[in-house]
Order: sequence, then C-alpha cells, then structure tokens
Amino acid sequence: MSEKNFEIFLVATPGLEQPLAAEARALGWADPEVQPGGVTIHGGWPDVWRANLMLRGATRVLARIGSFRALHLAQLDKRSRKFPWAEVLRKDVPVRVEATCRASRIYHAKAAIQRVERAISEELGAPITPDATLVVKVRIEDDLVTFSLDSTGESLHKRGHKEAVAKAPMRETMAAMFLREMGYDGTQPVLDPMCGSGTFPIEAAEIAAGLAAGRSRGFAFENLASFQPAVWQELRARQQPASAVAPRFFGSDRDAGAIRMSAANATRAGVGDIIRFTCNQIADLQRPDGDAGLVIVNPPYGARIGNKGPLYGLHAAMGEVFRERFRGWKIGFITSEGGLAKATGLPFLPAGPIVAHGGLKIRLWQTGPLD
Repeated sequence: MSEKNFEIFLVATPGLEQPLAAEARALGWADPEVQPGGVTIHGGWPDVWRANLMLRGATRVLARIGSFRALHLAQLDKRSRKFPWAEVLRKDVPVRVEATCRASRIYHAKAAIQRVERAISEELGAPITPDATLVVKVRIEDDLVTFSLDSTGESLHKRGHKEAVAKAPMRETMAAMFLREMGYDGTQPVLDPMCGSGTFPIEAAEIAAGLAAGRSRGFAFENLASFQPAVWQELRARQQPASAVAPRFFGSDRDAGAIRMSAANATRAGVGDIIRFTCNQIADLQRPDGDAGLVIVNPPYGARIGNKGPLYGLHAAMGEVFRERFRGWKIGFITSEGGLAKATGLPFLPAGPIVAHGGLKIRLWQTGPLD
C-alpha cells in the first residue's frame, strides 16, 4: 500500500451513490467514481480521517490497504503472512476478519477468514476476537484478494448527539442526501411537518452552521497503527463553524413527545437555538415568515397497514395545505408508495432513484417551486 495514495471506498445507502459522489466532489476529492453501493476516491490516511469527519452521506469509510492474487488457500495463507500488518494494525488492539468470495477458486469464506486471522495473530500478535470493533474486510473476486480496513466503527449515521429516536426513523446519512437531491445548499429555510425525532431540520441546520458531521463521536481509525493524533487534532481544529445562522429551520409534529424529543436532540447537536419545533396537525401548518425554501417530509407509507385508505386522505390533505400556503416553496415527499405521492395532487418531477430503507424501497418525489 502506498503511504500517500490508496483507494478509499465510501459506503453509501444503495440508491444514494450519486449525491454522495457530489458531496465528496464538493469537499475537494477529485474524480469520485460511483460504483454499486458506494463511491471510490483516492488519498492517504488524512483523507480517510477527513471523510469520516466531514461526509454526511457515507455510512462508513473503507481503506483499501492492499491486494494480491491467490488461487488457493495455501497461497492466501503465505501472502497474508507476508502482508505488512504492523504498518496499519496495533498488536494491542483486538481485530476480527470478515470475508466474501465471488467467482474465485477460493470459494469458502470461513476458510479464508481462518487463514487471514491466523496470519494476523501469528505474524503481528494482535488478538482475534469475535466482538472486536476493528474489522479487516477480505474480498476475493476473480481470484484477486483485497484487504480493506473499516476505519469507521459504528455506522456514520450515528452522529453522536442523538439519544432519542422516533419509530422508523430516517437515518441522518439518508436525510442529508435527500436534502442534497432537493438542491439544499445551507441557505434555504427547511421545514419538516412530520419531524419525528427531528432528523431533517437538525441535518439542515448543521449544514448551514458549518458543523462537521462526525464532530461528536469517535472512530475505529483512532486505534490503528497509522493514526497520528496530532494531525487529527489539527484537522478537527480547522473545521470552523459559521459565526451566526438565522433561525430558519422548522419542525412540527402532532405528537408532543416527538417535539420534546426533537428539541432535546437539536440542543445536544448545538443547533437548538436556530430550529423552531411546534406541536400541531398538518391542517394547522402555516408557512414561516420570510423567503421560500424546502418542505421535506417522510410520512407514513402504510407498509404494514392493510387499509391504506386513511393515508390517501392524509396525503391529499397535505397536498392541499402545500398548494394553498406554500407558494414558491419546493416540496419533497419520501415514500415507498408512488400512489400516495400522487394522491397529494402536487406537480412532481420524475421520481428519484429507488433507495433501500429498512427492507423497503423508497423514493424521493419532489416538485419545483410551487406556483
């Protein structure tokens, strides 16, 4: 592995690879390459650290630390033992190994795992434990063995400041990418009329305030031999939040408990003073004063409800409220049911790509500015 430049794979929620590539490009990575399930960029360890800290759409960051060809298990064993593990792993930090095999003469993943685990244990001396947070990923495809390190640990949607979550929450990584798909750049007002635990307005407010996505949490890479604490602290210190942001973010919900939850989450995230949460029904929703912006809503889909009739009525009512009171605003609906989106009567553009979410296939339906 080159110390200065290697392949870094940004894992994406399936269906949200394109906006993640756009985010990576906006943060200065040249020529991000979209692949199924993620985006490939190139860089060194500081790029791995910055990707974990800054990217809002990635679910994890894999550092591809080396590759070689192996046609059988004995060859895998020999070359795994010669791999320079000490350059990236510490002998005092437990490790676990995961493997996938595809279209290769080595086809038994468990046998491959055993060989790599034994190489790490006997050549480096690092303990192998099934619950280790540090993961070496082995991919064997067309007889090419690729070693990757999961530099992230817990999924990046866990920003580190949300304690309370609503039922069937929208993950922060997905919320950030749906906002990007709607053209959000940090300057527009954002309103979520079914805010649940507050994910959309909190993400929008953090983006506007220039707050790094991973500022409140730790990462697996901090336990690697390649980690440089002084460089990491300097990188974190360079992320300067905006000095002042106008309170132009809004969340409402008919559930008072959801509003308390959202407000608490926003306070922990450091954006509680620029988001206004209110408890009200959709019928009572009012357009905020000031410039037009974005409405984004993740309403009930009825995936587990036999009778979707009431949901069609709810969506029709939402559409009427938006047409009457939100002229000039763009409206975004996230749903697994195209019929529910169409029930709003809103002039939607062609639906976005299918996105995997909790076993469902959802899409973003969005309008241009309403006439």
